[in-house]
Amino acid sequence: MKNIAKSLLGLALYILLIFGTAFLLGRFVVGQVEVDGPSMNDTLEDHDRVLINKLTYRLKGLDRFDVLVFKYAYDTDTDYIKRVIGLPGETVMIDPEGRIYIDGNLLEEDYGKEVIEDPGIAEEGITLGDDEYFVLGDNRNNSSDSRDPDVAAVSKDQIRGHVWLRIRPNFGLVR
Repeated sequence: MKNIAKSLLGLALYILLIFGTAFLLGRFVVGQVEVDGPSMNDTLEDHDRVLINKLTYRLKGLDRFDVLVFKYAYDTDTDYIKRVIGLPGETVMIDPEGRIYIDGNLLEEDYGKEVIEDPGIAEEGITLGDDEYFVLGDNRNNSSDSRDPDVAAVSKDQIRGHVWLRIRPNFGLVR
């Protein structure tokens, strides 16, 4: 009888360990988000499902052109998915022809689906704080992003994670 009780206790601890690990991974390491809308076309499409890494960006920060998920400042139940263009401490400016400048230097990138028609608040230049990022959707003329005063610069505490893998409908790394 003692051996059965020990075996059941061991099994219960093993199951608890598995569920505890799954909970911790889901809470602090990896998450799943569904893309809502066309703002990241052609990189991500409406209704794509992606995995986000919730941990590494906290340890090493984000790099320019990373795709991230962040909470909208005025509705924390709403997530946005955008691409990092400006890093903390930089000044981002978009001229009337749609060219992006970082600290006065033209940004060389090919993520934008089209030329930016409305530079929004970035026309005058936005200097980012020590924990802020300037983000744009890849579908530049169909995106609410850091050019919009309601979105503006994204602070580190708004960020939920770095998008790294599309899992549905097509599987693959997100660049």
